[in-house]
Amino acid sequence: MIRLYHCMSARSFRALWALEELMLPFEVIMLPFPPRVHDRTFLDLNPLGTIPLLVHGNTRMTESAAICQYLCSLCRPTPMQVEPGEPDYGDYLNMLHFGEATLTFPQTLVLRYSFFEPEEKRVPSVAGDYAKWFLARLRTLESRLAEDEYLCAGRFTAADISVGYALMLAEYLGLAPRFTASVAAYWQRLQRRDAFIRALKVQDTAATAQGISLTPAPLSAH
Repeated sequence: MIRLYHCMSARSFRALWALEELMLPFEVIMLPFPPRVHDRTFLDLNPLGTIPLLVHGNTRMTESAAICQYLCSLCRPTPMQVEPGEPDYGDYLNMLHFGEATLTFPQTLVLRYSFFEPEEKRVPSVAGDYAKWFLARLRTLESRLAEDEYLCAGRFTAADISVGYALMLAEYLGLAPRFTASVAAYWQRLQRRDAFIRALKVQDTAATAQGISLTPAPLSAH
């Protein structure tokens, strides 16, 4: 059985969404955000105290994009993964990691310096600069999405989950109104996917059953 340690709408949502897309059996353990502060016992499982943590047999993983890639490998062949022999393989890997390394990273700094730091340590100019950084990188997707429904290989893949979560986070940060037209339409398409809707319901149901706040992690300091 796959076990996913998850916070409401945190990076671990990528793994939850992938599990639903692939229809793999799993158990979700909800944690308060950030768990390293509010549930110190989690440090026994993941000394970093970060989310996600995926446990599958002897495998333990903490990187959300890598977890998506791993889950796809369990289901090969699957259209969710672009294989090495396909022309878009390199593009797929690039987009898979673009979602986290290039798009999510600057948003974490917006969160930190707008909301998570104590009032006296917040730096609005830093948060503003990194919001612009994110939006500038996001615009590189406009021409690609103006021609195609999804990011690569002419189909929905784990790369769309990776980038899609970055758009979800941007929604929480109030940046979605600044999306370019094709990116905005793409984000709307992703939200209509059955597995995305199921993943939202799974985290709500699990959080309620396990006594965890339904407040999304990105909004927990507001």
